[in-house]
Amino acid sequence: MQAAPSSRPEITPGYRAEAEREIRAFTRTWTKRDDRLAGLSFGATFVAYVFTLWLTVQAWPVWWLVVPLIVVNALAGVRLYVLQHDCGHGSLFSNKRRNDLAGYALSVFTLTPYRVMQSNHNDHHSHLGNLDERDTTEILTLTVREWEEAGPGKRLFYRIYRNPLIMVPIGGLFTYALAYRWPKNAGRVDPKGVVLHNLALVAWIGLLYLLAGWPALVIYAGTVFAAGCIGVFLVYLQHNFEDTWWDRKPDLNPARAALQGSSALDLGWWFDLAVANITYHDIHHFNANIPSYRLRACHRALREKYEVQTIGWAEAFRSFTLKLWDEDQQRLVPFPRRHRSTPMPTGA
Repeated sequence: MQAAPSSRPEITPGYRAEAEREIRAFTRTWTKRDDRLAGLSFGATFVAYVFTLWLTVQAWPVWWLVVPLIVVNALAGVRLYVLQHDCGHGSLFSNKRRNDLAGYALSVFTLTPYRVMQSNHNDHHSHLGNLDERDTTEILTLTVREWEEAGPGKRLFYRIYRNPLIMVPIGGLFTYALAYRWPKNAGRVDPKGVVLHNLALVAWIGLLYLLAGWPALVIYAGTVFAAGCIGVFLVYLQHNFEDTWWDRKPDLNPARAALQGSSALDLGWWFDLAVANITYHDIHHFNANIPSYRLRACHRALREKYEVQTIGWAEAFRSFTLKLWDEDQQRLVPFPRRHRSTPMPTGA
């Protein structure tokens, strides 16, 4: 992992517990909502999404233009999702009504029903790092002990599930295109809202077809697929890396789960801009009231005071080789290697 200069205090697990009040007071100074910045972020992202989608349709069928434009449009879609996520926390705009209106409006373009997403994500924040509440996490993680006790079928399923070539493309498409059409908590949270959301989504897809025919639908399918891949890539890295942290109650420390169990991705300014700074997930979990347009500045200011571990591109890709939580070593580890027994040579 990359780290800031060692002359600063290190936010180690023990130090985090001691400095929790100080860090919380520090992050609280970055929670002010600014409707002008929120409106600019919302409006500019929406314009970028619509414009790149239109530009991609105009470029059809020149594939060497269409493919990169699909990726750019997918990033704009991911950024819209992050803004919707902010609305769910009530942190984008200054009041609840504006956040809810924006959250509902964005749901059509993120393929994510607003109230269901909000409920799921609040559960995720509430149970972060809790080994007894892993059904609230986005990516299933088994412990080493559970792996050793699992039968062949469960091991095979988990190997397939944790394979990045399966989890990222198929997982992204399944989650956003299929599972969100009727999420598991839809009946409990907002069944009417999910139905209306799906009808609005059908209307949006129908409008694309009326305006540009089948090329628009092919392009839209491509952007949904690419956005899903980017989304799963981010969701995985937010809590699946070597030095993450899990525990069980009563030893579970929510502050430690937030700061150590969530990542700070240092993947460059352009990437931060593209995904609305959700890369700084540690302080987001520590204080979800910080708007996305202040997350990067808050994290940079925190680094001036403490030594904060960050993950670069190399570490990010290596994290996809880590599969199991080792409760003894307190780290995420790869699958155990198979040891083949070597037969003893027979005596002459």
